[in-house]
Amino acid sequence: MTPQSRFTLEDRLPADYFSNALHADVTRGLGGTPRTLPPKWFYDKRGSDLFEQITRLPEYYPTRAEQEILTRRAPEIAALTRASTLVELGSGSSRKTRLLLDALTAGGSLVRYAPLDVSASALEEAGEAIRRDYPGLEVTATVADFETDLALSDEPGPRLLAFLGSTIGNFDAAQRQTFYRTLSLALSSDDVLLLGADLVKDPEVLVRAYDDSQGVTAEFNKNVLYVLNRELGADFDPEAFDHVAVWNADEERIEMRLRAKVAQTVKVPDLDLTVEFAAGEDLRTELSCKFRRETLTRELYEGGFTVRDWWTDPASRFALLLAVPN
Repeated sequence: MTPQSRFTLEDRLPADYFSNALHADVTRGLGGTPRTLPPKWFYDKRGSDLFEQITRLPEYYPTRAEQEILTRRAPEIAALTRASTLVELGSGSSRKTRLLLDALTAGGSLVRYAPLDVSASALEEAGEAIRRDYPGLEVTATVADFETDLALSDEPGPRLLAFLGSTIGNFDAAQRQTFYRTLSLALSSDDVLLLGADLVKDPEVLVRAYDDSQGVTAEFNKNVLYVLNRELGADFDPEAFDHVAVWNADEERIEMRLRAKVAQTVKVPDLDLTVEFAAGEDLRTELSCKFRRETLTRELYEGGFTVRDWWTDPASRFALLLAVPN
């Protein structure tokens, strides 16, 4: 097999996936109470670049904390799982994944890396780089929405399925249960889930992580309005909204919101939709749930997984855990 043939990209999304999903999400979210939008619509090219900037901000600890754990624990994870295939959900640039690839390759078990993401361009760029840097590895990338199409099929087992970055925190409790159930049914008894989760901590630390002093997160939050203007012909004025990050103590989650500075009317022509915002009304754009070991272990068990290993960074800000199907 030539090096060029070691990278494949399968696109499982229908041609109208993005437009249909965006139309459905915006119609449902702007028409509901409270008004909401899913965070996945932050991530056009500009939004992805802004998020990369966020990960390097001094206030934004999750990326660094997770990387600290992976740096220390990747060899142990490789030894415990002996994975033949590393499956990564929402892989994006696959930057942190290299710590796992290095450890699994050094351990001699890894045959295939199988990233899954909705962005074909991100998968192609990352996949080609990994194929080049790990010449003995087969890379089979899949363009799919893992919430509706898990796209696990003929990967050599055992499989290590990585869901990093505390993306699980973007789901509410009901969505998490559905997701765990889908995963547990898709995995075999010798497969393992590697999950990254941000932990409950001082609310001031949490709010600062989502409302940085340089205003990068504010720009990232408002980017969703630029996306709606471009893709749906909407006439949002992003400067007519303030970025707000709120700690919801009852639900133990950060909520990112866009708060209308003044009463305003927004038209979304492509959806034949008119939205009236009152002064001070919030549009919730992201949930970022934070976890405690006991409650996360329990909800995973109820979703079909038993937590086998649990690691944190030295400051106990973030957790990585290994869980196996019940």
